[in-house]
Amino acid sequence: MAKRDLYEILGVNRDASEDELKKAYRKLAMKFHPDRNPDNKEAEEKFKEVKEAYEILTDSNKRAAYDRYGHAGVDPSMGGGGGGGQGFDGFADAFGDIFGDIFGGGGGRGRSNVYRGADLRYNLEITLEEAARGAEKTIRIPALEECDSCHGSGAKPGTQPKTCPTCGGAGQVRIQQGFFSIQQTCPKCHGSGRIIPEPCSSCGGAGRIKRQKTLEVKIPAGIDDGMRLRHSGHGEPGVNGGPAGDLYVEIHIKQHPVFQRDGDDLHCEMPISFTTAALGGEIEIPTLDGAAGIRIPAETQSAKVFRLRGKGIRNVRSHAPGDLMVHVIVETPVKLTERQKELLREFDEIASSNAERHNPKAKSWMDKVKDFFGA
Repeated sequence: MAKRDLYEILGVNRDASEDELKKAYRKLAMKFHPDRNPDNKEAEEKFKEVKEAYEILTDSNKRAAYDRYGHAGVDPSMGGGGGGGQGFDGFADAFGDIFGDIFGGGGGRGRSNVYRGADLRYNLEITLEEAARGAEKTIRIPALEECDSCHGSGAKPGTQPKTCPTCGGAGQVRIQQGFFSIQQTCPKCHGSGRIIPEPCSSCGGAGRIKRQKTLEVKIPAGIDDGMRLRHSGHGEPGVNGGPAGDLYVEIHIKQHPVFQRDGDDLHCEMPISFTTAALGGEIEIPTLDGAAGIRIPAETQSAKVFRLRGKGIRNVRSHAPGDLMVHVIVETPVKLTERQKELLREFDEIASSNAERHNPKAKSWMDKVKDFFGA
């Protein structure tokens, strides 16, 4: 299979400088590094491809050969890949920096392995009324707290952790790989700089125990579905004295039996009788603040929308209220008595005698149907 162009692999122009090559390589190597993509063969192959492209293009002799002859100029089996080696220093520096970034240690020496704790997410379900008016909720979340037995040391009571013999307490080791060396987290102590010969039986050497923590959450009025509330420092604790992560409470609003929310507006359907629609009248409708009355004008058609201003939900930021949109639905009467059927037939005969006046929409629609069929 034909190999891809090296400049295309790194996403740079053919006249790219060493700094541009390094910047492009760092970005791609961070993205496709196997430690960030475990068990991802595609990412692993792309990482190797990026690594090879950078190694060649940062070697002045190899780059010149590639620019002139393509892949054939740098293929050892075809006599290419001419000497030099200047690019390996740049490659080692870049790769060392990237490896350090991935493991948190960086490329420089003496950098402490202090990590911020991970963020947590909690899904909180509330009612529409609570979202509209605001509320206070009590939630229970898992939390890691200092072990009472070892007081956070992780060692069995009466013993102490010892300095890691592999890294000498630095938490990092330097490994030589061919032409370059890299610095990575110590595999023995996992970056802590110490080992625990006799772990605490209560916490298993972790120094912390998982417990349930109670937290009060204040929900602001007007909050909408999917919004998140951030509680700083209530995520997972940091490592080696690092700051704790944050807790994000994600709001989910339960489906309401009457209202549907659309931003700050509310919608509801209100069935009205055939008589009320024809003759008009007063009806009572529900709102989040209680019942309200509206007047239905005579000859109201089904699906007519009435707007009640300010009866929606106040915006969580501007506090401006939305509206309540009432969709009236004309209900066809059911389970009619013989007398009711008789009256309706009589009414239909009268209405049909002057359909253009009493049923203008039906008359107009029928005229369109006749025109369509050329009747």
